[in-house]
Amino acid sequence: MIIDANAIFKSDPAATVIEEIFLSYPGFFATALYRIAHQLWIQKIPIIPRLITEYAHSKTGVDIHASATIGKAFAIDHGTGIVIGSSTKIGDKVKIYQGVTLGAIYVDKKLANTKRHPTIEDKVTIYAGATVLGGETIIGHDSVLGGNVWLTKSIPPFSIVYQKNEIKMRNNSPFPDPINFMI
Repeated sequence: MIIDANAIFKSDPAATVIEEIFLSYPGFFATALYRIAHQLWIQKIPIIPRLITEYAHSKTGVDIHASATIGKAFAIDHGTGIVIGSSTKIGDKVKIYQGVTLGAIYVDKKLANTKRHPTIEDKVTIYAGATVLGGETIIGHDSVLGGNVWLTKSIPPFSIVYQKNEIKMRNNSPFPDPINFMI
């Protein structure tokens, strides 16, 4: 857990002391409780791991399933609205922002024991509002996903994926352009 706190501290310019991370960062709180719940999940202790992660979810808005696999130095910044599904695999030194969903493309009880959630390799940054779906979806190491990106296919290492915005200037004239009618 200290490795997670250090990862947040090193990457967040707003953090002034490491104690601030431990005491007031909801992303760290959710991750710390996930780490405990995940160990209990591995030991096949029923119900308690889910109770722990649901408690963290209720306090932080970060929903990490106890069976997800998360590597070292995991950093959540502005954690509200994050969803990390049960079969998600996250590598080391990954950073995610608010509103990120790592989920399934399709939900059906018959798929309960299959890999339905994405794999995020090492050193990936996922910005606010991004959605990555599917068990076969792999985000290659050292990649960056921009805000509001929607992915259902794998990307290779060192990729940068972003949503391209289009800006159109509107006419400020109080009268719209005339329409020519022919009778």
